[in-house]
Amino acid sequence: MDARRLNYHHLQYFWGVAKDGNLTRTAERLRISPSALSTQVRQLEDELGETLFERHGRTLKLTEAGRMVMGYADGIFTTGAELLATVRDGRLRDQPLRIGAVATLSRNFQESFVKPLLGEEGVQLRLVAGGLDDLLGRLAAHSLDLVLANQPVVGDEARAFRCRRVATQKVSLVAHPRRKAFRFPGDMAHVAFLLPGPHSAIRVAFDAICERLRVSIRILAEIDDMAMIRLLARDTEAVALLPAVVVRDELNSGVLRELAVVPGLREEFYAITVERRYQHPLVKVLLSRTVNELLGG
Repeated sequence: MDARRLNYHHLQYFWGVAKDGNLTRTAERLRISPSALSTQVRQLEDELGETLFERHGRTLKLTEAGRMVMGYADGIFTTGAELLATVRDGRLRDQPLRIGAVATLSRNFQESFVKPLLGEEGVQLRLVAGGLDDLLGRLAAHSLDLVLANQPVVGDEARAFRCRRVATQKVSLVAHPRRKAFRFPGDMAHVAFLLPGPHSAIRVAFDAICERLRVSIRILAEIDDMAMIRLLARDTEAVALLPAVVVRDELNSGVLRELAVVPGLREEFYAITVERRYQHPLVKVLLSRTVNELLGG
């Protein structure tokens, strides 16, 4: 057996420089001198017998050998981060399930998603809301087990995300009950609308539908948070555009009524995980249910 051993300190310094693309910036972040950091990387190159970086001005670019070593380093240090997160958070003892959800996602959908675990003895849930980029960063760092979103994501070499569509839901126009039946699209020009913000996938598709139908609408408010659209739909006479699951309780009680289903418009719900050696066992339980169960039907 070869008696040589890889120096993981050298490898970690190389990994930091490769991620930053700048030796000085990495040295400042690690609080060591640039010359000391350069020496550590050069010693790794000597150990491996390969040049790992090419200099382009002030930027360092990985060589072919450097890209190969970077792939191994990513796996090694990502597994290390997973180990620390697992032990430090006490998951070996009580296994809390940590779920992130984008802030605009339906609260009813979130509740339906975790419902099988509510009240289960020995189960701990941590629910976190935030922006998608922040949640994905936490998922990649193994501080979350699962992220719920209403748009798909694609992983890359550094973050091996697994994105699964778990449900799809029709999008409707809802409002307080009316004496006369609502005609779609004829009556759209005569009411005020509560719409998701202009960057929402639902909104973009709805605008395209209005343009195709040559319908001009009056907008009362544009709101990013579905929970706020739900409240305003209850407290105003405006017509709200949203998935039926958002106002499920109001529809069941008769406070609101579905005026029309928007043809061809759907919202999709995604569960995002990251490739890891030790997946939380409850993730599989939550993802094994039917669409009807996930939507609380």
